[in-house]
Amino acid sequence: MERRQFGTTDMHVSVLGIGTSEIGYERTDQAVVTQMLNHALDNGLNVIDTAECYLESESLIGEAVSHRRKDYYLFTKCGHSFGVETGLPDWHPDQISQSIDHSLKRLKTDYLDLIQLHSCGRDVLEQGDVVDRLHRAREQGKTRYIGYSGDGETARFALELGVFDSLQTSVNIADQQSISLLLPYCVDHGVGVIAKRPVANVAWRNWPEPPDSGYAKPYFDRLQKLAYPFIGESLGESVGFALRFTLTQAGVCTAIAGTSKPHRWDANARAVADGPLDGEEISEIFARWTEASEPDWVGLN
Repeated sequence: MERRQFGTTDMHVSVLGIGTSEIGYERTDQAVVTQMLNHALDNGLNVIDTAECYLESESLIGEAVSHRRKDYYLFTKCGHSFGVETGLPDWHPDQISQSIDHSLKRLKTDYLDLIQLHSCGRDVLEQGDVVDRLHRAREQGKTRYIGYSGDGETARFALELGVFDSLQTSVNIADQQSISLLLPYCVDHGVGVIAKRPVANVAWRNWPEPPDSGYAKPYFDRLQKLAYPFIGESLGESVGFALRFTLTQAGVCTAIAGTSKPHRWDANARAVADGPLDGEEISEIFARWTEASEPDWVGLN
């Protein structure tokens, strides 16, 4: 599997990473997680992304692959108090430090490759002490790099602070604000980019029936108006096309496609192997976005 330089870090990341919110929120069985992650690692994966608030996701990962710690880069996020019972509010500096320690314990590791602030607002970034706690964690050897996860103008502000090694942001066929607002800055300043929701939560899975809720609902509404022709293809083909669109964008280093199903990893890996979309295919998607998108179609945190 292709690997790309992750900003100016020393990491070369697999273009297909894995997001693990699903295994937490769907309470996936440990045996399934162990099989899926080890299979993926055996077939080119080297990026695992999680967060302290994804229920038992970190514990599931730690149990499944901590014995293979040198085989993958481990990214997690911090900031939400419901992920760790500290009695402190979201974004309290002490809560951040305790959350990082808790993540290390659950992931069964003594260091992270990347710790990210999990979609905090500009007010948190402006106070400075939260970012200072990330710097302290790096100085203590608890993380190698620090990053910000978020979208829109807040993410742009975070980038312009000049303190983050990476940005995790939404990049997909139904969420394109970052392509002009954020990615060029990342390219120019050597910031590694993790594309979240790279297949728009497969909002068209049951097309034309809308999804019940979650991020898929606004994406579905947008896709109805965008009316991309490839949405009418088989689900496997359309998902692969959407994933390749995301990975074709300049600046994107890895796309963390979330799943709790081992077969979905294989399908995504096959799609990635087909390489980037060609210029005409990309131009058609951009043209349709320019024609149909609404002013409030901003990045979804």
